[in-house]
Amino acid sequence: MNIQDYWQAIITQNEKKLKTFFTEDAVIRWLCTNEQFTASEYITANCKYPGNWIGEIERVEENGSKTVIAGAVQSTDGSIKCHVVSFIKLKDDKVFEMDEYWADDGEAPQWRKELGIGRPIGGE
Repeated sequence: MNIQDYWQAIITQNEKKLKTFFTEDAVIRWLCTNEQFTASEYITANCKYPGNWIGEIERVEENGSKTVIAGAVQSTDGSIKCHVVSFIKLKDDKVFEMDEYWADDGEAPQWRKELGIGRPIGGE
């Protein structure tokens, strides 16, 4: 599977192209919201999600039929910024099973700031 093409189809909400990346019996789970989808439901959820999006792949790890993608996604108006990690199992070079974890970007909580631990990534 071409990861860059897959990512581009996700970000641009290209329903027709997305259909080519999944097996018919694929199972997709969004664990943070306790939801499980068929491939068709996942594509609908992705393509009907409100707004327009930009994003980039930050890391890819591949091991045989397993791929992990970490990426940054944001709305084009900048009102939403988040990160996603996708754990993908492939069958015949298509997504057969995927677990995704989505998290909103934000500042460290006040209690950690008060402890004086941690620092911004990149040393800012």
